[in-house]
Amino acid sequence: MSKKRRISRRKFIANTGCAAMGSTAFLSSFTTLGMMNSLVAPPPPDDYKALVCILLAGGNDSYNMVVPTSSEPYNVYANTRSNLALPSGDLIPLNYTDVGGVNYGLHPSMPEVAGLFNSGRAAVIANVGTLIEPVTKTQILSGTAPLPLGLQSHADQARHWQTSIPQTRSAKGWGGKVADILASGNTNQDMSMNLSLAGTNLWQAGNVVDEFAITPQGSVGIEMMDDTDPFAMIVSSGITNILDQQYTDILKKTYANKVKSSQNQHDVFTAALDELTPLATQFASTNISRQLKMVAKSIAVSGGLGMERQTYYIKLGGFDNHGEVLNNQAAQLSLLSGAIGSFYEAMDELGIADKVTTFTISDFARTLTSNGNGSDHAWGGNAMVFGGAVNGGQIYGQYPSLGLGSELEVGNGILIPEISTDAYFAELALWLGVNSSSLSDIFPNVENFYTPGSGNPIGFMNL
Repeated sequence: MSKKRRISRRKFIANTGCAAMGSTAFLSSFTTLGMMNSLVAPPPPDDYKALVCILLAGGNDSYNMVVPTSSEPYNVYANTRSNLALPSGDLIPLNYTDVGGVNYGLHPSMPEVAGLFNSGRAAVIANVGTLIEPVTKTQILSGTAPLPLGLQSHADQARHWQTSIPQTRSAKGWGGKVADILASGNTNQDMSMNLSLAGTNLWQAGNVVDEFAITPQGSVGIEMMDDTDPFAMIVSSGITNILDQQYTDILKKTYANKVKSSQNQHDVFTAALDELTPLATQFASTNISRQLKMVAKSIAVSGGLGMERQTYYIKLGGFDNHGEVLNNQAAQLSLLSGAIGSFYEAMDELGIADKVTTFTISDFARTLTSNGNGSDHAWGGNAMVFGGAVNGGQIYGQYPSLGLGSELEVGNGILIPEISTDAYFAELALWLGVNSSSLSDIFPNVENFYTPGSGNPIGFMNL
């Protein structure tokens, strides 16, 4: 009996995205497959590094993710947050005291993340957000501050976090620009440096390199199997002829080349996973855990794929909580924490936890004030970074006063960020291998916050 075959080109392109690394001859995949199979999935190379970006989509209420526990700042927090305040006894203590003697706790739904922080493999970036240049409350209230375009807009702010150019609606992401610089160092030029578990995305969109989209089950491709079914053979031959035809129309040519490139990557990636010995680490069946399990499997076969540098993109939704924020955020942070915990168990199993850095981004933080049962769109908030190369166990930047009327609060509990996304992301780019002289090309505003070549922008990575 012949096997069922997945041959929908429309579905294939929708799931794989534009993973073009230039036009790749369709049959070249067989040469790459032969080389890769002979290697039998070697481990990642010694100089391997990967960035894993997790978008907490909708705007994470991050001042309930990391909370001061010392009595005075906690009382300020509780007074401002009113019915949204978490009981101090429920917070998971962090082994960290800032220069002002303040202690902090993590959301009670994040025990795995707290364990990573307390073991020195996770850090908090406090009050970070999109900025064009440093601004003051006086400038904002007088209307003279240069502000990000579409401040508090989901679409605009999610875009700005992925491009770090908040004065425009840029069509290229900083992860893609980093890949434009570093991808040539990968042995295999048929595979994209950027892999996405969330389809086409802006962060990985470069001028040359785009993402290759995969799923928690693997990549999606057109199955070209040897088959004795006459109809299946006719369909297979027809698809091959369509893709191999030389088109004069630029749109048809571009489309065919992208399909061929994606099919080539699908063949190589699928064969690599087939050679992988299953990981011993157990992952939950939640969507984000399954996504991170596939990232772990992909990293495990990166040596066979000829990849020295990679990026991964993951999206976890459910953070736009104008109502029921306490229950909804608790559920989502629990999913995140469990997935992160399992992922770094897998990285330990592979012996490369110091080679893989995971970081969070979100549209924006939420208002400190309650709207009755939830919180609304705000600005500066807290992010987290994980990995063996992180100078962990610390909160970087000044955790702000959460009192209304402070020098950073501009109304309704909206805080001006003190750390820019440029500084945050520049440090990650430097760790991945970008030269400091290239930072301004990736982050046009970076020199408003940091002088390239003058050391770590913030200090949370072991460069």
